[in-house]
Amino acid sequence: MALLAGALVAAAALAVFFLRSDNGGSGEVFLQSASAEGTDPFTASTAKDTGGQATAAPTAPAATGASGTRTVQGSAPGLYGGTQNVSSCDVDRQTGYLTEDQTKARAFASAAGIEPGDVPEYLRGLTPLQLRADTRVTNHGYRSGSATAYQAVLQAGTAVLVDDRGMPRVRCACGNPLGPPVATKGTPEPKGKAWRAYRPGEAIAVVPAGAAMDVMVVYDPRTGQWFERPVGTRGDSDSPTSRPSTGTSPGPAPSSTAPSSPAPSQSSPSPSVSHSSPPPSPSPKAPGPAYGPAARPGARP
Repeated sequence: MALLAGALVAAAALAVFFLRSDNGGSGEVFLQSASAEGTDPFTASTAKDTGGQATAAPTAPAATGASGTRTVQGSAPGLYGGTQNVSSCDVDRQTGYLTEDQTKARAFASAAGIEPGDVPEYLRGLTPLQLRADTRVTNHGYRSGSATAYQAVLQAGTAVLVDDRGMPRVRCACGNPLGPPVATKGTPEPKGKAWRAYRPGEAIAVVPAGAAMDVMVVYDPRTGQWFERPVGTRGDSDSPTSRPSTGTSPGPAPSSTAPSSPAPSQSSPSPSVSHSSPPPSPSPKAPGPAYGPAARPGARP
């Protein structure tokens, strides 16, 4: 009975999450390539390692759940990539950009669900990595002193800052805070220029790990090797590790210009994929109001 009650509560929470019409669930999903600054960036780019060594999305078929997006748990080995001993993002510069402008700091904090004074500590606690799959998120632009939310797909290879549950929280090419995606109204309408390897059914959504992690198990596409990066570090504490026996499945080989129809290869594993719908964000605050690069009348933080 207790298990049944718990399942019903979880199902109700997911239903509320996916039926929300705010937080950018307008039906539009904006495509953002790995190096593009995008519209209404919070800051100048602090990305240091993006795009060229991206791997394609996992090879499992698309989900048929409420979100239409496959999910991967944040703790999955190989979910993120990077170069051993190299940070994908300049965290100090990102911190400086936001702390120099208190209006931006307040807007960033509102979207991230933290207090404005906690922004430096929050950023320094995140881990710089790269997405290894095209990834659905709620992105946030900065306009007229406020954070505004919209749905986006970030290209594999995008430099991001990741929290200790494996959730992407900042896009380094623009300094925008990120949250988990929300359902769109009807069939999502892609906006912007698609990259060659983009396939709507291959995008993933990251769901938080069941517990906070101490290390992230990362795949280095340049060498084909695996390494561990302690959470909150920037590459200086990386250590080699063996290929995980679980949590990965074969995926396309890394390429700077991924083929239009990727073929499986054992040389570049991709994260395992589940077919459940993403749960709500663990952040204490939901992302900001609906927004797209074209301003929406009446949108307020």
